[in-house]
Amino acid sequence: MHSTGFTVMFAAAVCGVCSIFVSGSAVLLKDRQEQNKVLDRQTKVLTVAGLMDEGDSLGRAEVQKLFEGNITAVVVDLKSGQPAEGVDAATFDQKKAAKDPATSEVAPENDAKVPRIPHNALLYQVKEGDTIKLLVLPIEGKGLWSTLYGFLALEADSNTVAGITFYQHGETPGLGGEVDNPSWKARWPGRKAFDADWNPKIEVLKGAAGSVEDAPYNVDGLSGATITSRGVTHLVRFWLGEHGFGPYLTRYRSTLANK
Repeated sequence: MHSTGFTVMFAAAVCGVCSIFVSGSAVLLKDRQEQNKVLDRQTKVLTVAGLMDEGDSLGRAEVQKLFEGNITAVVVDLKSGQPAEGVDAATFDQKKAAKDPATSEVAPENDAKVPRIPHNALLYQVKEGDTIKLLVLPIEGKGLWSTLYGFLALEADSNTVAGITFYQHGETPGLGGEVDNPSWKARWPGRKAFDADWNPKIEVLKGAAGSVEDAPYNVDGLSGATITSRGVTHLVRFWLGEHGFGPYLTRYRSTLANK
């Protein structure tokens, strides 16, 4: 029969060996995990842009080819709305930038509960030749239990919604988690994001909103998930507004007007 000391030492040795294997696996798989995150984001952008169908299963090379052939990533200065100088869109990490006091600032009090705003943000232009067909904007904000991260696609008029999707959240499955439901996301295309004065107006209602023609600024609420529905309204409005992509969209519209 082994002594208590032997048992403790044996258990410690087993734990040590296991921790080495776990740590080693985490280090070895880190690059692959980052690649998978990039691939998932690209897939979400392609889906919200209508270049992939929900649930399509394409290989990494196919996704990258489709993405690179149709989409241009642009980093913009949020305050000026102009392209950010000296920032590489291929390596820019907006989440990381938002957490760093050197590359972000405290957000004013807002209903979306966005704590910090990065100086620069990454958006995507879906192009056909040199013509911009869609704008895909990253959006984020608080739901009931979590921060939701996703993308909102606007038609070339910068007002008509082309689609919405979320790639990360922790909302309750079957309730707030219904933000992932294709039938709910299908309610968004054709809705109007702004009123006649270019103030963000789109809203997720409690209950049914009606058709695009009858309720152009409204989207059906998520059944049993009022707080998540309000959160989606707030986060979409925030990133369409003056502290989000508002300055960029203003400059974009002035470019359209001068063509």
